[in-house]
Amino acid sequence: MKYVVLVPDGCADEPVAVLDGLTPLEAAHMPHLQALALRSEVGRAAVIPAGLPPGSDVGNLAILGYDPEVFHTGRAPIEAAAMGVELAPGEVAYRCNLVTIGADDTMVDFAAGHLSSEQSHPIVAALDAALGNGRDGVRFYPGIEYRHLLVVPADWAEADCVPPHDLTGRPAVWPTGPAASRLQALMDASREVVVTAAVAVGSTATQIWLWGQGTRPQLPDFANRYGVSGRLTSAVDLVRGLGVLAGIEVLDVPGATAGFDNDYVAQRIACIDSLGDRDFFLLHVEATDEAGHQQNAAEKVASLEAWDREIIGPLLDALPAFGPFRVLLLPDHATPVELGTHTSDPVPYLLHDSESTVAGRAYTERATAECPAVAAHTLLARMVTSA
Repeated sequence: MKYVVLVPDGCADEPVAVLDGLTPLEAAHMPHLQALALRSEVGRAAVIPAGLPPGSDVGNLAILGYDPEVFHTGRAPIEAAAMGVELAPGEVAYRCNLVTIGADDTMVDFAAGHLSSEQSHPIVAALDAALGNGRDGVRFYPGIEYRHLLVVPADWAEADCVPPHDLTGRPAVWPTGPAASRLQALMDASREVVVTAAVAVGSTATQIWLWGQGTRPQLPDFANRYGVSGRLTSAVDLVRGLGVLAGIEVLDVPGATAGFDNDYVAQRIACIDSLGDRDFFLLHVEATDEAGHQQNAAEKVASLEAWDREIIGPLLDALPAFGPFRVLLLPDHATPVELGTHTSDPVPYLLHDSESTVAGRAYTERATAECPAVAAHTLLARMVTSA
């Protein structure tokens, strides 16, 4: 039996005015997905447990079959694992965005114009030279595009921090709590360093933004837990880090990006090739989430249609050659276009078994609205242990 998990990040949504009251899933032309849904179990999954932040860290942890209420320690330490940054006992990692804050303290852009890694890495190097480099236990590490990492002593962990993508176009909400003064001092000190370095590389970044802190989580080995070994592909450090922590091999797929230029075909080919000698594969694409954050309904629809045309259809044609297979399609959270940020709302899921056709329904938010919400972390176990 082969097992494929498909994660269109943040694809679930709410009715959108510019789409005549349809959600992107309802507006998108996705014949392969909808045909599959009509012969699959289709329902609604709670990917974000009550009380936890509605982020991809929580959602993808659940998709991989780990109960976030048990295993979640924060977003940044998962990304640290993907970056090869080892957190020692007594250390905590923070997600360190490069952002653009206006003169009136408005969050103009949580991604600083979506600068490239080539632009951002010199900025992070300047930050580490001026404010980090191990002094007082503070270290900066470059990541991808606007997403970077800060490692600090564990007593910096006690703070409430708002994700910058929740503040687009709104006044900045600064950290609160026991460690807030140290975080604020570092964010304030970053402004002169960031602006100077950003001008040199043609970026609009104005400072760092700290959030998503935590210590390194301890995840049971995926293969031991579920009896299958596999690989995953994602352009996002968060998902790649979960693979590292769970013992799932992470593939570097040329052309896979966190933007709208993602190479869907390359990721699909990587999935099919991997199934030749492994039984499990997770394929994650960020583009639908990015479209939601940018409040771009047309791009979200286009990303969904690329999923259907370049991944789902050809993948379903290829899978029968491997014998029996199961497919789980499940977004990690909703990212409504009109809100521009994540919500904790349950999302549609699809679970298909090639050996067991059932009477399904359309794969949309409205078609599943009356379905009871199942805990998302239980779906992976159902998928692999009922074989």
